[in-house]
Amino acid sequence: MKNARPPEGEPSAREQGESKASTRFSGTYNPRLIRIIAALMIRPRSREEVDRIAGASNGPAAIAEIRALGLPSPECLPCERVPGVDRDGQRVKHGVYSLTPAGRERVYAWMRKRSAVGGANAQG
Repeated sequence: MKNARPPEGEPSAREQGESKASTRFSGTYNPRLIRIIAALMIRPRSREEVDRIAGASNGPAAIAEIRALGLPSPECLPCERVPGVDRDGQRVKHGVYSLTPAGRERVYAWMRKRSAVGGANAQG
């Protein structure tokens, strides 16, 4: 099955999403996402660490949710592919997520707004 193509001259859904990307982080109530964000504020995390921190086995999906909330890649939340060796001795590239200075500033801005509006109950 082929992907649907937009009419000639119309932007694709991906292009529309990119053009609508917010310049601020809208925040979240989701405890999994909050744990991941808090951990990334401390240091970069591997995909496996993100899984453990989230308490789920699909860290990349959680990262995608965070990015959709206003921390897009590569400007805010990139994934660096770091060479390594797996348990079978095969060369692989592990994904390591990190917040850039721009990403950190968006999170800090959300935290300031959240605390000014009423603590943990304030989202956006």
